[in-house]
Amino acid sequence: MQKMLPKNVMANTLPKQPIFSFGVITDVQYADIPDGCSFLGVPRYYRHSIEVLRRAVKKWNHHGSLKFAVHFGDIVDGFCPREDSRKAVTKLVHEFEKFEGPVYHMLGNHCLYNLPRDDLISLLKIPTSHGCAHYEFSPAPEYRFVVLDAYDISAIGWPKDHPNTLKAFKILHIKNPNVDKNSPTGLAGLDRRYLKFNGAVGKAQLEWLEFVLKDATRLKQNVIICCHLPLDPGAASAEALLWNYDEVMSVIHRYNCVKVCLAGHDHKGGYCVDSHGIHHRVLEAALECPPGSDAFGHVDVYHDRLSLLGVDRMLSIDMVFDC
Repeated sequence: MQKMLPKNVMANTLPKQPIFSFGVITDVQYADIPDGCSFLGVPRYYRHSIEVLRRAVKKWNHHGSLKFAVHFGDIVDGFCPREDSRKAVTKLVHEFEKFEGPVYHMLGNHCLYNLPRDDLISLLKIPTSHGCAHYEFSPAPEYRFVVLDAYDISAIGWPKDHPNTLKAFKILHIKNPNVDKNSPTGLAGLDRRYLKFNGAVGKAQLEWLEFVLKDATRLKQNVIICCHLPLDPGAASAEALLWNYDEVMSVIHRYNCVKVCLAGHDHKGGYCVDSHGIHHRVLEAALECPPGSDAFGHVDVYHDRLSLLGVDRMLSIDMVFDC
């Protein structure tokens, strides 16, 4: 039986025909290693996750009218043997390419544990340049998607002497006194987000985001934000948040065009509506699906809502917003 999050409105009151639809999956984190657990003891099924992806692609293709698909980061796991990293990423990309449409990827921390940014941008065919991994696209005149680079300022992925690496370690030095910068021990409340496996959106990317939102407002487009790291503490644990989620949301809240923010990273998933009426949906991870179970879905996009139709462990929801 399909699990459901509480719906905002009754489904039988809504029009049936979407403007377009797209597939979603996150945190596949494949590795050809035995099953293990997270640092919290949650089981992880490294080899089974590729089967979840294969079933997702098969179902997306069977749907027949999905315009594209989005994977929200962490294509392979950090425990993937380094000598197998490129082979593993290539293997997963090949599975995604069996989908009969474009697939949009974004960088996650586990991606960056395995390969340098430039290599990942090339392998994942991320449509950007100059080492940046943020981009936007418009699948229909009414809508624009903005994909943020959550590891723009990051202690992983960039060369050790890169300015963005140095900025990240400066932030961690100030905010996290632990020797192990992946440990939240002693950190209180939302400060628990200042962990090495998270990151931040840099100044140039914030300026780019504002430019895109201004343009979307001019064109009267609805905007969907996609980011590996969640952008609202109501939808995710503090340990999973973007370091400067508040700065990003300050930009977003200046415009009425942003309707939904979608994310991965916090494997259990989550949902909230913020003070400006923006829906935040964190998607459940493929990695934590026991054999025979799944976590993926597709989104039907209407002029006034997004309807996520999840499979198995990915919960369904209607996200209704003001036009």
